[in-house]
Amino acid sequence: MPVELPDHQPASDGPRHVALIMDGNGRWAQARGLPRAVGHREGVQALKRTVQAAPALGIRCLTVFGFSTENWRRPAEEVSDLMGLVRSYVASDLKRLEREGVRVRILGRRTGLPSDIAEIVERTEASTAHNDKFLLQVAFNYGGRADIVDAARRHLDRVLAGETTAALDEETLGLGLSTAGGPPVDVIVRTSGEQRLSNFLLWEAAYAELVYQQVLWPDYGAEALADVVEQYRNRDRRFGGLSPAPALAAG
Repeated sequence: MPVELPDHQPASDGPRHVALIMDGNGRWAQARGLPRAVGHREGVQALKRTVQAAPALGIRCLTVFGFSTENWRRPAEEVSDLMGLVRSYVASDLKRLEREGVRVRILGRRTGLPSDIAEIVERTEASTAHNDKFLLQVAFNYGGRADIVDAARRHLDRVLAGETTAALDEETLGLGLSTAGGPPVDVIVRTSGEQRLSNFLLWEAAYAELVYQQVLWPDYGAEALADVVEQYRNRDRRFGGLSPAPALAAG
């Protein structure tokens, strides 16, 4: 099912879809002599600020990396705290997101989630499905490689069930991803100074611009997001082609 962006048109040279790897919560807390859990809680506040700032910058969709398939390897106490943040974020912000016309879409595997988290995911998507002012995609229990494998398996299951005889090509595989139907990613941002994708949106990153920022995620907000927009506007987007030749001066 396609996920349409709102009709409001931003500046023609600005990104409509920004994806964020929200990195640096632990280092932010460590620098202040605080438990990592405090950094994660401050990171939730940064997410709220960033979602609220995005529309004024012409952004119509944010995709954020909330919890990866690899994050289950972290200490049980930290995983539990991260799950608690999901519960508290939805409890405190779902009504506001509904009021402000934000549609929430969860990317990633649903299997393996605690039962109450799975219920929160379903409820959040259902209660915001009618919203069309802004799209917030949260990658949760998500990994780029896992998502590609899952898409290939979905196609194989359809072949084995006799539902299709189509060959697996780029278009068919793309339709099986958890991001299927969503808008193309214009730019992927990683905070905290790290410079890698860490298994985030590997398929969707094919022609996305990459921006690395030094700011730790709990300090993120409108100013940092505006810097992303400015950097994007200064990039030459060719999609494998050539830039248009500059017009020759008359005479």
